[in-house]
Amino acid sequence: MTTLLQHGVAAQALAQPAATAIAWRGERMSYGTLEVESNRLAQLLVDTGSKRGDRVALFMPKLPAAIVGMLGTLKADATYVPLDPADPASRLARVLKAADCRWVLCAGPVSGSLRAAFMEAQLTDEPLVGWLDDDDTAADRAGAVFTRRDLDAFPDEPPPTENTEADIAQILFTSGSTGTPKGVMITHGSVVQFVEWGRRYFEISPDDRVSQHAPLRFDISTFDVFGALWSGATLHLVPPDLNLLPHKLAHFIRTHRLTQWFSVPSVLNLMAKFDVLRDHDFPSLKRVLFAGEVLPTPTLMYWMKRLPHVRFTNLYGPTETTISSSHYTIAACPTSEKAPIPIGTACAGEELLLLDEQRCPVADGDVGEIYIRGVGVSPGYWGDPVKTHGAFLDDAGRGRVYKTGDLGRRGADGLIYFCGRADTQIKSRGYRIELGEIESALNALPELRESAVVAIASGGFEGTLICCAYAPAPNHDLATKRLRALLAERLPQYMIPVRWSRYDELPKNHNGKTDRATLKAAFETLEHTRGAAPARVNNDAEIQRPRQRRTGAVTLAREVNH
Repeated sequence: MTTLLQHGVAAQALAQPAATAIAWRGERMSYGTLEVESNRLAQLLVDTGSKRGDRVALFMPKLPAAIVGMLGTLKADATYVPLDPADPASRLARVLKAADCRWVLCAGPVSGSLRAAFMEAQLTDEPLVGWLDDDDTAADRAGAVFTRRDLDAFPDEPPPTENTEADIAQILFTSGSTGTPKGVMITHGSVVQFVEWGRRYFEISPDDRVSQHAPLRFDISTFDVFGALWSGATLHLVPPDLNLLPHKLAHFIRTHRLTQWFSVPSVLNLMAKFDVLRDHDFPSLKRVLFAGEVLPTPTLMYWMKRLPHVRFTNLYGPTETTISSSHYTIAACPTSEKAPIPIGTACAGEELLLLDEQRCPVADGDVGEIYIRGVGVSPGYWGDPVKTHGAFLDDAGRGRVYKTGDLGRRGADGLIYFCGRADTQIKSRGYRIELGEIESALNALPELRESAVVAIASGGFEGTLICCAYAPAPNHDLATKRLRALLAERLPQYMIPVRWSRYDELPKNHNGKTDRATLKAAFETLEHTRGAAPARVNNDAEIQRPRQRRTGAVTLAREVNH
């Protein structure tokens, strides 16, 4: 029997129609209402000519209407493409052009963003626009075909479906190295496989209150939504305006008595740096899940010491392999800030391979590139066979594998440890250096709120310049000279960065991760400026030309050192 993503939600609507499915700013939507509204939307889409495989963009902030849009699109045998109206019009335009959507479904105050994106895209055939709320004024300005009240005229039952598990449920656009977003195709079957595994492993039940923190365009949100709704739990949408307010995030967890929290590590790090957790805080919380970046061990220790009743799980896996491919639940609080956190073992239906440059297995303990094989592997990138062919490889007749670009090693305990990116291993001053090792040492410093290390080309003997961007922790006025001294206690001299930039907050990309491309470009610009003007050389071989520059809400204080 075919099992599609919408089926698990429909089963809960049949079993408990009055139960709360979604909670948002004091509003609640029941499973029965979610089912009826998404059925009517599906009927409308089919009635207006939507066909199997059509793309439907969800152009709205995080709202219950977005979940209705997801389910209605899937029930119409179409594919949803989540967009964030807060993104620049130029990026939205590139995604709209690449996805070639038949529909754009909107809600909330997004008319201006939509018009700007359409104007930037200059599409030959603009998609049809539908509004999933009752704001007629906004809808008229954006040329909408329908608003939510028009759905009442359509049947409550879902239309017939032809999709199978192999059909594409969602296309998630991630950042591309060339500046063009890559659309990762994710099938019904691969999400269903992970959701079924996750529900069992985390023991999610109708009594759970699950966070939905990540943007809907970010893959971990897929498990938030379908892991909760397949289990009959309540999905609590976290308002995006709380993201930079750690005290209010903690208050949200307390007041909504959340039982599960899932976010990128930078959120946990921010809450730890501002010390917003009390001893034995969040008594209802049972699970904390994190994925997307490396969580600094000091941050994990902070959380585990204050929340001894909570189970912490590290999940690893790129978007191209559907949410996560491996997991590790931490058995006990680490005793050393230098202790690495494993990415663990493969999730059900997945296999992690550690291979050398000839794609042969490496010995236990040796570092190899991580390749992933299994049911979660994406069919590839939408409309881009060249990129697909370069990243998704045939594994000698044993199925397709995804080349992650990540490095890992298998420890004596049989667990896999993340060792950084293959493209972040550099050669500087004759030494081979893994930038992730420098970041790990920086992240262990309580004086830092966050940090990132990038490398830029040098015309000098160094070969490559190691550059560090950092933001001090609250109440720490950390100068570069002091930071260098602290780092020198943990790393050999050849690994100490030679260029430094201090921020109030590091720039983030559209998925909330540190924007390394922006940081690298900033260092390259500063290096070009440095080379254009003479600098005073002090006796301690330190070159300093500090300057203040205001960029949006972030203050950058440049300190350049040899």
